[in-house]
Amino acid sequence: MKSPERGSVFFLTDYGGADEFAGVVRAVVARHAPGAPLVDLTHAVPPFDVRAGALALERAAPYLGPGVVLAVVDPGVGSQRRAVAVERAAPSGPRHFVGPDNGLLPWALDVLGGTISVVALARAPGAEPAEQVATASTEPSSSSRTFDGRDLFAPVVAGLWSGVPLRDIGSPVDVDSLVRLARPRLVVGAQGVEAEVQWVDGFGNAQLAARPDDVGDAAAFLVVTRSTTCRAARVGTFAELVEGELGVVEDANGHLALTCNRQAAATVLGVREGDVVTLKPVAGP
Repeated sequence: MKSPERGSVFFLTDYGGADEFAGVVRAVVARHAPGAPLVDLTHAVPPFDVRAGALALERAAPYLGPGVVLAVVDPGVGSQRRAVAVERAAPSGPRHFVGPDNGLLPWALDVLGGTISVVALARAPGAEPAEQVATASTEPSSSSRTFDGRDLFAPVVAGLWSGVPLRDIGSPVDVDSLVRLARPRLVVGAQGVEAEVQWVDGFGNAQLAARPDDVGDAAAFLVVTRSTTCRAARVGTFAELVEGELGVVEDANGHLALTCNRQAAATVLGVREGDVVTLKPVAGP
């Protein structure tokens, strides 16, 4: 019977749903940590897109309970990139994060109050990862260098969830040595805001790097994209727009987002993740 404070394993990847990758990793965690609840945050991060994975994890982080985060968006698997496990000091939320050291983890860790210790994970020659986290392994022997989610991260996550101390699963490294990605572009000026589109959700809403305080109390905007300029009202809910009307709304994550009632704003505006949009305040409504 698990202790309530162990919480869950929160799982995020770019594995998709067509192959067995995510399921196999879940099975390995379950084998080494029977009873551990697994929560799939998403496996639909665009393949190899570490930045998109980092943003998704950052959005999810404030809502996670106790447990361990397993995040894998890892185009450098098998290379010299480090694999890491991280421990947080904050009393709420996940205690540990496990994944590649490629920028995927730090933004979420920042949201949750930062990091107190980091260890680098390494598979000892001839040893199974499960042996390194002090669990009895009946796994088939694997020398794969292309599936660290299964062969390295999953057994480590199971060990941490089961109470194995961080110091026993890797070599300490400097907290400040974690790889960090550049933040999305945001320039706030007297004439408006230049903000990067950092996420297009499944409804076509385009989340911007800007937040409400960046644009003051403007009631409407000229939205300038690479392909068009149009007017958008500032609204509090999607329903305040008539069908097909463009708007700027504060989304569920506290960012400004371009939206279009019953249509995909990203398609209407011709924008995608990574594009920079300018919002110029105009007289409303």
